[in-house]
Amino acid sequence: MRTELAEALRTALLEADPRLSRFDPLPRIISHDDFSRGHCGWSQLVGNYEGDLDTMLPGYAQHSSPMLSTLAHWDAGSHGGYGSSYALKVATRPRPGAQNVAIKRLTFRKRGPIRFEMYFTFKPEATELTLGETDVRSVGFLFDLQGGDRDGDAERVMPHIRFLNASDGDHVQKWQYKRQSTKFKPIGNSDKTLSHYHLAPDGWQDLPGGQQRLCYNEIATKVNWSYLRFDFDLAAMKALSLQCNDRVFDVSDFDSIRMPAMKNLWCMLNFCLFAETDVAKRAFLYVDSVCISGDF
Repeated sequence: MRTELAEALRTALLEADPRLSRFDPLPRIISHDDFSRGHCGWSQLVGNYEGDLDTMLPGYAQHSSPMLSTLAHWDAGSHGGYGSSYALKVATRPRPGAQNVAIKRLTFRKRGPIRFEMYFTFKPEATELTLGETDVRSVGFLFDLQGGDRDGDAERVMPHIRFLNASDGDHVQKWQYKRQSTKFKPIGNSDKTLSHYHLAPDGWQDLPGGQQRLCYNEIATKVNWSYLRFDFDLAAMKALSLQCNDRVFDVSDFDSIRMPAMKNLWCMLNFCLFAETDVAKRAFLYVDSVCISGDF
């Protein structure tokens, strides 16, 4: 049990470090990803394949690696990150509905509350002298979780949340979640590998009260950083809270994609970031920093 003195010391240390004091972490910081230090474990979400890369499902085949970016643009050079020159950049291909996903792969050592926080912004590639506020279809994040190998009731659980910015040119601006995925398909002939594209466009549901207008500046090369926090309980496999900037949303109706546990994914604790474009133009999700913490 933490003493009042230990908690006061912890708070003082957090508040003294501007890289951490912008977050509100739970007692144990699992990772603090400041992309001025590199990729920090975030990589391309590669789809399952066996024997040949062409066995990968098309949804995954479109993915590419996340990049470190200075948010370069043509009219003023580089925007830079929130607190340094660099941010993580997840960029789609220039095709309507194209998606890209970055992933950080961990495992957990104890079931308890976890908190995912990040500072993010998004924009289309500035190829035209127009704002392009409806060019990005969505940005979001997901977890990919599974219980331990001795859990009798272990499931694979995948909470998905996206900000649907636009759809077919309409400026929608609302938060959504997802309870269903596509069917699993066998990959190869060994009966060892399955795959499903859980970011397929169908199945998204509106989060109650989830309308939100985010800051989107006046020309295509300007950005403003937004704060996001999502709390989830690994013991109950249940969402606890979602916050973006000054808004805290009701997640009482929220549920995740759920499926039987898979034979080689025990104690999985994966995090994903994704972007999707609405037009024939690349969409960019930029993430300045991520803090993942837990109460254990």
